[in-house]
Amino acid sequence: MKLNDLQPAEGAHRSRDRVGRGISAGRGKTAGRGQKGQGARSGGTKRPYFEGGQLPLVRRLPHLRGFNNIWRVEYSPINVERLSDFKAGDEITPERLVEAGLIKSAAEPVKILGRGDLDRALNVKAHKFSASAREKILAAGGTVEELSLSLTAESHE
Repeated sequence: MKLNDLQPAEGAHRSRDRVGRGISAGRGKTAGRGQKGQGARSGGTKRPYFEGGQLPLVRRLPHLRGFNNIWRVEYSPINVERLSDFKAGDEITPERLVEAGLIKSAAEPVKILGRGDLDRALNVKAHKFSASAREKILAAGGTVEELSLSLTAESHE
């Protein structure tokens, strides 16, 4: 098969209407433009938002400021004080936080924040830590591990 052998599938391509080619063609005389008026003239098209002289919808709406950043990452925040529910030496992962009812979904990234105190050594695995949260966990004898952030299409909706 060569490039010159290629052609669209049967019925996939319709030939264009040849308007203004006589009465027998079905689109003769006014060529489907009707009688007189702006639409019958050459170049007689209206702007897409034109509403017959009425103030167009686009001009009636307020100018909305700002924008939505589609790349924004929403974190599920957890304060250090909430980690006191776990036993000393426990490994805390997003899955464990879901089981404990502290966050709704393990699919969302988790950020540990520094409000409150921690009195036990915990091995915390999360996607992000505030500086104060990191200090408090390490000061209590625990460990901190940052999980990689896997950005999926569903997190950008």
